[in-house]
This record gives sequence, structure tokens and C-alpha cells, in this order.
Amino acid sequence: MQLSEEKRYRLLVDAIVDYAIYMLDPDGMVSSWNSGAQRSKGYTAEEIIGKHFSSFYLEEDRLAGKPEEGLLRARTEGRFDTEGWRVRKDGTRYWASVVIDPVWDDDGTLVGYAKVTRDMTAQQQGKDLLRKSEEQFRILVQGVADYALYMLDTQGLVSSWNSGAQRIKGYTADEIIGRHFSTFYTPEDRANHEPERAMRISVETGRYEKEGWRVRKDGSTFWAHVILDRILDGEGKHIGFAKITRDITDKRDADMALAEAREALFQSQKLEAVGQLTGGVAHDFNNLLMAILSSLELLDSHCRDDPRALSLLANATAGAQRGAALTQRMLAFARKQELKPTRVDVRELVRGISNLLQRSAGPTVTIDTLFPLHINDVLVDGNQLELALLNLVMNARDSMSEGGRIIIATRPETIQHEPHRTGLPAGHYICLAVSDEGHGMDTQTLQRAMEPFFTTKGVGKGTGLGLSMVHGLAEQSGGRLVMHSAVGRGTTAEIWLPMAPLQVESTMEAAQLPSEPAASVVPSEALTVLVVDDDPLIAMTMNAVLSNMGHQSLEAHSGRRALELLESCGHVDVVITDYAMPGMTGIQFAERVKERWPTLPVILASGFAEVPEDFAIDIFRLPKPYGRAELKRALEQATR
Repeated sequence: MQLSEEKRYRLLVDAIVDYAIYMLDPDGMVSSWNSGAQRSKGYTAEEIIGKHFSSFYLEEDRLAGKPEEGLLRARTEGRFDTEGWRVRKDGTRYWASVVIDPVWDDDGTLVGYAKVTRDMTAQQQGKDLLRKSEEQFRILVQGVADYALYMLDTQGLVSSWNSGAQRIKGYTADEIIGRHFSTFYTPEDRANHEPERAMRISVETGRYEKEGWRVRKDGSTFWAHVILDRILDGEGKHIGFAKITRDITDKRDADMALAEAREALFQSQKLEAVGQLTGGVAHDFNNLLMAILSSLELLDSHCRDDPRALSLLANATAGAQRGAALTQRMLAFARKQELKPTRVDVRELVRGISNLLQRSAGPTVTIDTLFPLHINDVLVDGNQLELALLNLVMNARDSMSEGGRIIIATRPETIQHEPHRTGLPAGHYICLAVSDEGHGMDTQTLQRAMEPFFTTKGVGKGTGLGLSMVHGLAEQSGGRLVMHSAVGRGTTAEIWLPMAPLQVESTMEAAQLPSEPAASVVPSEALTVLVVDDDPLIAMTMNAVLSNMGHQSLEAHSGRRALELLESCGHVDVVITDYAMPGMTGIQFAERVKERWPTLPVILASGFAEVPEDFAIDIFRLPKPYGRAELKRALEQATR
């Protein structure tokens, strides 16, 4: 059957179900309806033909004259297309793509309009979701205040700017967009082409990450963590960079403080370990020197008629005395020396020894002092502080081979927050500083400067214990020795000491004299002395010295054995005991003695500062190493 052309077009149009294709008369009344129109709008042909096409518009669009405007524009412009919400028969809405074409007859008379409508709801929903997602992402990026998030074009020019970037870098979007991101780099980094290097690495590898100094709008710098990511389009073409910058200045400062604290702790632990070893060695060396010095004194009376022997004996005694001084420095470093802290005016102390310091420094060195008008006292052993100051001045002199200037200065310091760079607890301190113009020390030398026996001086020019002694004195006095130095910039040694309280007494003097008199023994008479020492060499030497002095002596190598001798022997005038003994210390032994024989004098012989000061018994002190004269005075004092 042969179909007419009109019939074929009608069948074709009616077969299209994805598009609503229908005709309107010149007044906008529906005059034809295809199956696609029925499917998308819900009306059958019988229900809609003859009705105005504005039935498909929203109420507000009808009131605004949108249907009439569409017909007018189609008639005057030859075509009208738009998108918008339309209404189905059941009242539901859908997003429609609409095209209205005018239809003219051969003589140019308008006969109606061809209208094509497509349901684009799914596509519009996708666009809405995409737009909403993009808007949310934009709000998210803009809302990030702790990170600078912005875009660069392929040349490095800023093309977007978030609030975090403005907060961190100080520029508004209007001020920075279009400018090169090298604006944020330091002049040194720009001179080294660091911005270009960052872009090159990002293009080649896809990512660049680094930390470094960056510059804000006001010229201040901050430590930044920077990421520069390459951006490619869907075809793999490079279209720009994504830049993320975070201000981590606080984190860097905290990390550096933590690293310094760890290093300080490591140095402290290392010095503590070395100090314990040094203290033990010094204690044993003290005992050996006791035996040597006492034996040399005994030999002195036997060599009076031999000048050569006397000369050799004098040399040996001088060497032993130098060894005794060395052990005192070792004990000072180990914080085991015996100190007698009193109130000390540092300013007056320095002035009192200024002539000695200047003579020791020599004519090529000038010593200047810088003191405030008023400064608080410190609690320290004044004699030991003088020796420490002399050591520091000698070190300063030795560092200036051609002479120079040494400055001794004091200043008050208050530590309010911990941890402090000195490692000291919160409190009030006086800082005594000795500065020179010498060659200075590098970092490695500075870290080892306070270690015992470490020295940069030539052979025979130093023991390496000067700074160790100063360190030990400061630590034992509740302070700290702090060294500052750099090659070519000299050295400053600071002794930090705690300020003395308003009222303080010497912590050592109270134990020197007994509160009650002991048994009265005439010093010129021979005494019976009990010597208690776990070192047989010391006990034997002491017996020989006492015998030479005209006294009778008994020997015990432990506190337990000494108590047994006291129980069994008939009479003892005085007891001399070591402190550091196994099983029972000298203090514990003395307390047992005082319980059983309350009037028996006890002399404690020790070079340790670890002897407690709060014991309740009367006891006499005899610092090691001691000679015949010191022993004689101690016996006279104890038996007075």
C-alpha cells in the first residue's frame, strides 16, 4: 500500500517517544500531539488538543507572561529555545529543553508553531549535583584557614586564592591574583631560582614538596611546608599547578626546642656517667695519695743527713700534692668535693682578686668588669668560686695568643618557664660571665669542652680539668656552667648560681664543733687511736704515722670489726673512720659508737661531699687527703 507523504511524516513523528513534538495554532492552542508528548507530559491527545500550551508552565511563569513571550520571540526572531521547569498532568515538575519554531504558509501567513520539548530532568539533576559539588568544594577551600590553597597557571601566576592564603600570607585576592608566586620567596631563594626549580620538578615528577622560609606581605618571614602539584586536563595536557602552603613555624620551634632538650639530656647523662666514673677514680686515688703522702712524711725524718735523698723526697712530695690537687678537681667535676657554701657578694669577690687575675693574665691582656649597681648575694663556696674564676680567666688568656680583652660581668636572671635553655629549674639566679676575644671553638669542641681530661692545649699545658672543675662547682651549688662560642668570635663562659635567700648559714660549719665536750684527754699525752678503713693500705699507713707521732693505734677494716674491738679492748681515746665502707658507712658506724660510748670522740675522714649533713651526733671532720699536720690538729680538736 502506497503511503502519502503526509501519512509518512505523521507516522514518523508519532513514533518518536523521547521528544514531545506537537503543533500550536497562532494563538498557542495545541493542534497536534505525538506519543512522545503524551509520554513526557501525561496528557492524551483528546485531553490536550484545543487547550492552550501554557498548561505546561508553572503558575509563576504564566503570571509572568512567559508562554506569550516564547511565541513572540519565535515569531519575531524565527526561533525560540530555552530550558526551564514544566508541569505534567499529575502536577509533577520536570526540566525541559524547549524549541519553538514559527510555521508560515506559502504566502507568508503565520499558520502556527512547531514545538519540540525534551525531558532533561536527569541531565539537569546531574548538572545541579555537579554545580552543588563545585560550590561545596569552593566553600570548603575558602573555609580552610590553616592552609593556603591556591592555583597557579603554567607560568606560575596566581589564579585563585583562599581565605587561608590571605590569613597566612597577608594578601587579599585582588592584591595577589595575576602576580607570580615567587613573591612569597626570600630574596636569596629568588636569586637561586628556587621558584623555577619547584615548578620544573613538579612538571617532571608531578609533585614538589619542601620546607623553607617564606615572606608575608608585611615582610615578616615564616617557616612553611610547601606542596606544588601538577594539574593535567582530561587529555593529559598541563594546565597549571595546585599550591598548598602551611605555616609550621610553631611546630619547627617546638621541634628545635625538643631536639635541644634531648641533646641537653644526652649531654647531662653523658657527663653524669663520666662524673660517676671520675668520682670513683678520684676517691681511690685519694686513698693512694694518703698512703704516699703519709709515707713520704715518715721518710722525711730518716733522710735528714742525706741532701740528695731529701731533694728526691721533696720532688716526690710535690708530685703527690699536685696529684691531690688533681683529685680535688676530679671530685669537683663529679660533684663530690666537700664545699662550704656561704653568702657571697660576687661583685666584691671579683674585686678582691682582681689584682691576682690581672697578674695571672699577663701584661698583654686587659681585664674589664661590668657590674650592676646592686646585685644579690649567691650561696656558694667562695674559695672554690675564686678558683673557678681564675680557671676561666686562664682559659680566656690562653685562647688569645696575641693578647686581648677579657670581660667579667654579672647580671641577675629569672627563669619563669621550664624547660629553660640552661636546664635549670624556675627561680632567681646570678650569672657570672667571663668573655674573651679569642679564636673560639667549633660546635664539636664546644660539646666536649666540659668533659674531664679533654683539652685543646698542647702537651703539658693543661690537664683538661679546669672547665670540669667549674662545671662540678656550679652543679653542686645548684647552678650550671653554660658555654657559648663560635670560631673567630671568642668564648663566653657563664656560671649560673642561685640567689641566696634572705637568711642563710653555712651548711658545713655546724658539724665542725661538738655541741658538748667529749672526754678530756691531754693532747700532749700518748693516745690510743682506733683506725677504721676498708683499705688495708690506708689503715697500715695511718698506724705507722700515729706510731711515729707517739700514739698507739688499733686497726679495723670494717665497722662491724671496729665495734668488736671496742667491746674487747680496755680503752680507746679517739676513733678515726673512713666514710665509704661496705656493709656499714662511717656515719652508721659513728652512730653505733655514740649509742654505746657517748663521750668517745669520732673523726670522720673523707674526701666525699656525699657525707650527709643532717646527722644528729657530734662528729669531727678530716678532709682527705691529709698530712701529718692536719691529723695532729684533728686529734687535738677531738680530744680537747
